[in-house]
Amino acid sequence: MKDKPTFGVFGGGSWGTAIVKMLTENLDQVNWYMRSDSAIRHIKKEWHNPNYLSSVEFDVDQLVMSHDINEVAEASDVLIFAIPSAFLDRELQNLTVSLKDKIIFSAIKGIVPESGRIVGEHFNEKYEIPFENIGVITGPCHAEEVALERLSYLTIACADADKAKMVAKHLKSDYIRTKISDDIIGTEYAAMLKNIYAIAAGIAHGLGYGDNFQSVLMSNAIREMKRFIDRVYKMKRNINASAYLGDLLVTGYSVFSRNRMFGNMIGKGYTVKSAMMEMNMVAEGYYATKSAHDLMDKLQKKSKTPIINAVYQILYKNKNPKKVFEKLTEKLD
Repeated sequence: MKDKPTFGVFGGGSWGTAIVKMLTENLDQVNWYMRSDSAIRHIKKEWHNPNYLSSVEFDVDQLVMSHDINEVAEASDVLIFAIPSAFLDRELQNLTVSLKDKIIFSAIKGIVPESGRIVGEHFNEKYEIPFENIGVITGPCHAEEVALERLSYLTIACADADKAKMVAKHLKSDYIRTKISDDIIGTEYAAMLKNIYAIAAGIAHGLGYGDNFQSVLMSNAIREMKRFIDRVYKMKRNINASAYLGDLLVTGYSVFSRNRMFGNMIGKGYTVKSAMMEMNMVAEGYYATKSAHDLMDKLQKKSKTPIINAVYQILYKNKNPKKVFEKLTEKLD
């Protein structure tokens, strides 16, 4: 690991933009891959992303931007991916640069649909990157609050503690607090699962359930999350820590949560397709729901995940949300 590694951020959405903002607080130069050449031209001229977090103003002298993914990958030692999981594999297919000597950190909170894997596992299996060179950046943290410089907390997970500390140091600022973890699998699964539970919270709100029920739903969700993660990767972890419970709560309750917004629309009667079209954003919990359900089905543990099962029935089996939630309420305590 170099003394002064170069950082490259991949993705021009809200979270990618927020990560670039955090890095520019500590680095003279940040490499940034965006697929849209017009967005790059706009940032260079107007100093802000035209589509996401447009209130954030950049010093363009700190940015080396390109719509060529290989150019940014070649120039960077630490690659932080913030591309929505639904599009990650398609973007990576354009890579010709080897990733074997790179340090890969995922800021993606979802499942890669093509492999059915969380992002770290996808990079490990498909690109033969050892887990000690793979890390996860997780919350609880919304990009919109980073843009406003409201105090936020990040958990940086990696099997190699030195790499976790290095990335944490470069993301830390007056408004960003960081901590490290060695639970790379657990934190990444938690980041994926909380999106499903946020959809459930949104559906409940859309159906007219109140705060009393929401509190029971979230209480059951954190216990369901623990059962799921322990079944997939058992190790000593505190499920009440910020990376697990904290991230679940902010995603389940926040007005900035796109997964909660998506669920709310489903609860109000939107179809999946119409909700996605109106949002014009990716609700990663939609894809995560099928992957989580299928994994528990394969492990014959579906009875342990009633909330995931309920969301799956609504999103993928076109079941009536009201009837599904009436049955779900009997399984919660």
